[in-house]
Amino acid sequence: MDQQTLAVAFWFALAAVLVAVILLVRQRRITADLREQAAGAQTITHSWATEEAHLVNSRIPALAESLSNRPVEVPGPVNPQFAAAHGRVLDLFTESVQQATVRGEQSAKATLKSMMRAVQSLANEQQVAISAMQDRHDDADVLQGLMRIDHMNSQLGRRAQATAVLCGSWPGQQRSASSLTDVARGATSRIRDYLRVNIPIEADIAVVSRAVEPVVLAVAELLDNGARHSQPNTAVEVNFQQAHNGIAIMIDDAGVGMTAEELGRAARLLAGDGASDINRLGDPPQVGFAVIGVLAARYGFRVSVDTRSPYGGVRAVVFLPTELLTRVDKPVPAAAVPAPSPAPAPAPAPHPAAPDAAEPKRTPGGLPKRKRREPAADQAAPSAPPGSPAATRPSEQIAAGLGAWQRGTRSGRTASPTVPEGNPHA
Repeated sequence: MDQQTLAVAFWFALAAVLVAVILLVRQRRITADLREQAAGAQTITHSWATEEAHLVNSRIPALAESLSNRPVEVPGPVNPQFAAAHGRVLDLFTESVQQATVRGEQSAKATLKSMMRAVQSLANEQQVAISAMQDRHDDADVLQGLMRIDHMNSQLGRRAQATAVLCGSWPGQQRSASSLTDVARGATSRIRDYLRVNIPIEADIAVVSRAVEPVVLAVAELLDNGARHSQPNTAVEVNFQQAHNGIAIMIDDAGVGMTAEELGRAARLLAGDGASDINRLGDPPQVGFAVIGVLAARYGFRVSVDTRSPYGGVRAVVFLPTELLTRVDKPVPAAAVPAPSPAPAPAPAPHPAAPDAAEPKRTPGGLPKRKRREPAADQAAPSAPPGSPAATRPSEQIAAGLGAWQRGTRSGRTASPTVPEGNPHA
């Protein structure tokens, strides 16, 4: 082999070695890059896994609780670079929960509304039957029992009416304009502890027709609340306060008062905030303030319970603006009606019916005119202990008074027609 051939072979070998070296270096570089990419991908994968676990285990549950109006803080992302991607997930979750909540509320309201209509219908049928029995029976004991059943039926009707209103229904009755005193009496007749409520004398200021039933229902809820949260031997006082742009119905109890948290919740409900969700009213549900808030927003009056009563409890104020007020002729005092016997018959309300139990005179609203009792008698009604003269009155006297009062309230019930769903006056 000559020298030229050796030289060519050498250069070929050298070229092959150089190519091999270059390829090796390149391969090592590629391998290093792949390792780096694999490490980066592993880090990202681990971060994604950590972030998704944080999303599923912490952020979404906290968001779900916050959507149910609970004071829960929703934590942020562990790694801010995933905020945008997971933010969209949270937005979709929030939208889905809200839509499901709305559908659930609508379904629950529709079901409950239908049930309350059935209950109201049954209560009205019972009322007709009770009234018919009261007309047929003259026995004092029977009448006394019927009056008690009638009063319990009125409470049942109020509960069903309040629940129906909370579910979007209308109060269901249209009345003629009624004086503030008759409004307070109508509200008193629908609560259990009606004997403890003291009502002012007759007034010529009245509530316009379309607002009578809503105001009666709102005042009844406040009276019931005040009576239930105070001692059974204390009175619940009702007073009227004239203002330049309306009038206030003030309800004072001697109860335990309300905490700051309770006052805050009541203020929100009375303002109509949160009253639309029947699932957030507690267990058992507390519908009183929620119903009042719905009625106040719908009919244009205001209610507050943030004032302390002079008796240590709560003062609830129902403010009726001028546009909800009118005037009626002030009735003749009940003292002008002759008494049939020296012993007056007591009534189930804090102010007795007219002494003429056979046919008492009526107010323009259809209720019996009542005589203002002396202060001593007013205080004896709610606090008479068992065995006292007030607690041992003959059943004939009680039934006679109940009959006069019932005839007046029945006349008020039947004086105005029932308004169908979708009241155009509201």
